[in-house]
Amino acid sequence: MKKELLELFDNTYPDRDYIIEIVNAEFTSVCPKTGLPDFGTITVRYVPDKHCIELKSLKYYFLEFRNAGIFYENITNRILDDLVSLLQPRSLSVMTEWKARGGITETVTVNYSASH
Repeated sequence: MKKELLELFDNTYPDRDYIIEIVNAEFTSVCPKTGLPDFGTITVRYVPDKHCIELKSLKYYFLEFRNAGIFYENITNRILDDLVSLLQPRSLSVMTEWKARGGITETVTVNYSASH
């Protein structure tokens, strides 16, 4: 995945804590074991510091996962790592909710806080 696709813009209100929530309900990737497509919803929730993520660039970043063979857990943690390294937010969480396959669903959540 190409994190260099991600673009930022300046946070006009850096002295205020507020939450930005971004939901991608049409996320796709590929199961590395079976090669079958995986479908999920990605929710990114963060409190910005000096910068915010530009949504069109995030959309193109998410599309990079479309043909990647990668486990749910790795997707979730990779998105968190890429966004934290770029945004340097006050806090950020990524939740991935995966459609059922074989009757089993999975949700993975990972959190970051600058205070740690």
